[in-house]
Amino acid sequence: MPQTPRSGNSRGRRSRQEILDASARVMSVRGYAGTSMSTLAKETGLPKSAFYHHFDSKAGLLSAVMAQGAHGFFDGMREAHRNPPDGGTPRERLRWYLRRTGAVLENREEFLRLLLVLVMSREAADAPEAQQTVITVRDEGRDYMRHMVRSAYLGEGEEIAGRVGDALAHFGMAGFDGAFVALQAGDGRSITDWMDQLADAMAGIGDAMVAAAGR
Repeated sequence: MPQTPRSGNSRGRRSRQEILDASARVMSVRGYAGTSMSTLAKETGLPKSAFYHHFDSKAGLLSAVMAQGAHGFFDGMREAHRNPPDGGTPRERLRWYLRRTGAVLENREEFLRLLLVLVMSREAADAPEAQQTVITVRDEGRDYMRHMVRSAYLGEGEEIAGRVGDALAHFGMAGFDGAFVALQAGDGRSITDWMDQLADAMAGIGDAMVAAAGR
């Protein structure tokens, strides 16, 4: 969990937030291992002592960065998916959900870049709280994907919707990861294009499951 500021005044809270924002920005580009306290001090204009005033260690700083990023990401997801459509086909409803997921993805690039770096490396082995946040975010992400798919297929009945959601949760997450990497690669495709294709692929599998259940 993020550590509470040791200073209760507004200047202390401001410097702590500046540190978190700069750390998220720099770590998302350089990674955790490649981000030194000297670099962060230069980015913020704050002395190193300010960092250790708010955080016990670089590992503690990373844990706070990840906790803040996860909170912002899932807040963004909940806001984006308010008032989902009642009508339309499962494919159309999946497109609605995934397009809005793509918009959140674009607005949370720094957090997601750092998340993927930590997923693919062991460079934050000294920050177990941050690693636990990575695991929690991935688990919650799959649960959220399961919820989106299930909601898209509720018209087929709760049992079928649940089965389709369970079957496609991991596949949807893999597609989400791939779309984000493709976006970072700058290959000229928009996130909307990737989300529409992912929705079509998932709907193809889901519709086949519904048809098989009907037989």
